[in-house]
Amino acid sequence: MLRLTWVQPEDLLGHELRQAVLDGREACLIAARWKAAGGQEAPLSAGASPDPSSRYLRQLAKDLLDELADLPSKSEEAEPTDLASIKALCPAWPLSPLSLRAGVPLGAARVGAGGPPSGGGTPPARASAPTPTATPTQANYEAAWLGRAIGCLLGKPVEKLPLEAIRALARSTGNWPLNAYFTAKGVPEPLLEAHPWNRRSAPTSLAENIDGMPEDDDLNYPLLNLLLLQRHGRSFTTPDVATLWLDELPAGRTFTAERIAYRNLLLGLNPPHTARHRNPFREWIGALIRADVHGWTNPGDPAAAAEQAHRDATLTHTANGVYAAMFTAATIAAAATGEHDIHACLRTGLTVIPPTSRLMKAIHHAIQLAEETEDFDKVVDELHATYAHTHHWVHAIPNTALITAALTHADGDFTASICKAVSGGWDTDSNGATAGSIAALLAGTPDNLPDRWTAPLKNRLSTTVADFDGSGFDALAHLTHLEASRP
Repeated sequence: MLRLTWVQPEDLLGHELRQAVLDGREACLIAARWKAAGGQEAPLSAGASPDPSSRYLRQLAKDLLDELADLPSKSEEAEPTDLASIKALCPAWPLSPLSLRAGVPLGAARVGAGGPPSGGGTPPARASAPTPTATPTQANYEAAWLGRAIGCLLGKPVEKLPLEAIRALARSTGNWPLNAYFTAKGVPEPLLEAHPWNRRSAPTSLAENIDGMPEDDDLNYPLLNLLLLQRHGRSFTTPDVATLWLDELPAGRTFTAERIAYRNLLLGLNPPHTARHRNPFREWIGALIRADVHGWTNPGDPAAAAEQAHRDATLTHTANGVYAAMFTAATIAAAATGEHDIHACLRTGLTVIPPTSRLMKAIHHAIQLAEETEDFDKVVDELHATYAHTHHWVHAIPNTALITAALTHADGDFTASICKAVSGGWDTDSNGATAGSIAALLAGTPDNLPDRWTAPLKNRLSTTVADFDGSGFDALAHLTHLEASRP
C-alpha cells in the first residue's frame, strides 16, 4: 500500500502535539485521548509510519487536529505572523534606501515601535548596519549560487543521520574536522551497516560519484523564486507563489509544510489558511530554504528582502517558520552589498524578527556560544542538548541557530562555514546550502571558492523545475542579475 509521506493524518497528529507544546497550547487532554485510542507518536525521522492506521484512528486524528487548531496559544501575541504586527514588535526594523539617502541610518528604531524583549533576548544592535549599494556583479551571483549548491551537496549524504554517525563516518576517512566532501572509500563496513548514507543522495553526492549538482529541493526553490520574479516582479503576491507552484512544481518534489500547503491548495483553501490547516510543520525549515533569491535581489535593502520572504513564506508557514525566512533574506541582502562582515550581516538579519520570539532567543544563544567557545564541536553539543529533545530535526529554530553559530564561528571563511554547518547535524543539506550562499557572497567571486568544492559541480545543475535542467551556475547568475537590476 502506498504510504504518502508528510500527509497521513495519523502521523500529522503526533507532530501537531509536539508543536502545541512549543507554542504554548494546553494539549494534554487531547494527547491522552489519542494515546488511549491506540494512536502512536510521530515518526522520528521518516515522513510516514510504516503501517496504515484503522479507519477509526484516521478519522479521530483529523478531528483532533482540528481541535488542536482551536486551542489558544500563549505565544500568539509575542509571535504574530502578519507583517504589520511583526514590524510593530521590531524596534530596529530597517528603513528603506530612500530614508537612508535622507540621512537616517539603516536599522534605526522607529518612534514607538516595539519595546523591551520579554524572554526573547536583547534587541539587535543598530550599529555598523549595511547601506544601499550598486547591484552585485554577475560574478557575485555566480559565487552565491555555487556556494548554495556546494553546501547542499556536502550535506546530502548525511541528511537524517544522527550527530554521532556524522562524526564517526567523517573520522573513519580522516575527514574530521570536516574539510571535504564525504566519501565511502575507507569507511569500515560495520560502520556503514550501522549508519548507512542517505539512500536517495549517496549515489550522486559522495566524492567518488559527484557528476554535477544533483536535484535537491534546496536548489529547486531558488529556481522557482527566480521564475516568480521573472513573471511577477517584486510586487508578487502569495497567491502568485501558489499558482507558480501548481504550474511548475511537481507535488512529489515537495516535503513537510510545502506538501501540506500544496494539498491544501488542491482542496480549495486560500493562503494564508494553506499554512495553518492541519499543518504541524508550519515552523519547520521549508520557508528558510526559499529565502535566498529575496535577499540576492535586494542588496542593501534588508526590509524589502524580508517583506518578499514574508509573502513567500506565509503560503506554508507561520510565526518562527516565517521569521527564519525573513532573517535569512535580510542577512543575505546585507551580505550582497559586499561591504560588511558576517557579524554585521547577522545583526541586520536580527532587526526583522520580533525580539519576543523563540527564534530571537535561539539565535542570540547560538551567537554567544560561537563567540565564547573555541571548539565548535562543543558549540554543537550545547545546541543539541538544548533543542534535540524538544524539536524535530527539520524545525526552523534549532537549524537557524546552528547556521548562525556556524557562520559566526567561521568568521566569514567559506570552507569553515559550510563544514561547520553540515558537521552540526540536523537538516545537513539545507544548513550547508544557506551557510554556503551567505559565505560565498562574502567571498565575492567563484575564483575565491576553493577548486576542490567547485570543480565536481561541472557548472551543471539538475532539476525538474521548468526549463532549468542542465543550467550552468553562470547562466543562473546572469538571470539573477537581471532581476536584481530591475527598478
